[in-house]
Amino acid sequence: MKKLVTGATGFIGSSIVRELLKDGVEVKVLVRKESNTKNIDGLDIEKVYGDIRDKESIKAALKGCDTFYQTAALFVSWAPDKKIFYDINVEGTKTALSAALEQGVQKVVYTSSIAAVGYEEGNKLANEETKFNMYKGSPYNMTKYLGELEAKKFCEKGLPLVIVNPAGVIGVRDIKPTPTGDYIVKVLNKKMPGWVDTGMNFVDVEDVARGHILAAQKGRVGERYILGNTNITLKDMFDLVGKVGGVEAPKRKISYPMAITLAYFSELVSRINGKPPALSMNVAKAIGNYLFYDCSKAVKELGMPQTPLRTTVEKAVNWFRENGYIKVDAKM
Repeated sequence: MKKLVTGATGFIGSSIVRELLKDGVEVKVLVRKESNTKNIDGLDIEKVYGDIRDKESIKAALKGCDTFYQTAALFVSWAPDKKIFYDINVEGTKTALSAALEQGVQKVVYTSSIAAVGYEEGNKLANEETKFNMYKGSPYNMTKYLGELEAKKFCEKGLPLVIVNPAGVIGVRDIKPTPTGDYIVKVLNKKMPGWVDTGMNFVDVEDVARGHILAAQKGRVGERYILGNTNITLKDMFDLVGKVGGVEAPKRKISYPMAITLAYFSELVSRINGKPPALSMNVAKAIGNYLFYDCSKAVKELGMPQTPLRTTVEKAVNWFRENGYIKVDAKM
């Protein structure tokens, strides 16, 4: 039977589609009519139109499918209307999973986020049992947490669902780019003013896609799995991107008060021009938290691959450069 992927035109979703096709699986994708389909154009897939907020379109798309990858979400650091985060990440999740329950799907993989996991103080490693504590983060963080709570409720109702929590995903075909990919683009274009005292866990998008498929095959119903790889400070990550890309990495350390000030003025400009701020207040407030994670559960239970971080950065840098995102010439 076929596998349905929502969010298939996006960064993670399109990689899941490609990994499924590598396995010789028939794939159906649900896309909105206004979506940019560049990431899936030319692929041998069945394309149907709908929206995760439209239950009937989900139910229709699930016909003939035994597995449902619900990856659709709003992943941005800022939006003019914050309500859109709740509409998509919470209400959309409830609608899509309700349709899956009614259709009797054999396995559902719900794409959550490390934003829904929380973090440990200092640079200690958080894991799947860490309690959520990102209440002061962005609307994305909060709505992914609430969305995951809804997913667990459907699991209790009998939906055979596994939750995956991708970390900072980078790699090829990040067409927007995502907030994590934007870090790389800004460093390469020498538009990153500096670094802050924080750290993240970064992982290859193709490993994350394979992790989704392994979760469908091996994941225990009701469990969550952090899909991550390397914990690294933001300064060291910027240095690695600069080295791979042949540009000088940002040298200046930005303090927490300075980050808040920059975010304040960035959002003032955004209210005028309607464009996303260079630094949102939500992101600035989260600065100082080390988002480091123990990713061993997904590796041990699912067999999730772990591409070396440098290799992943090289793939991302090359893709951004080949697709015209980089305007600064690399040093020879």
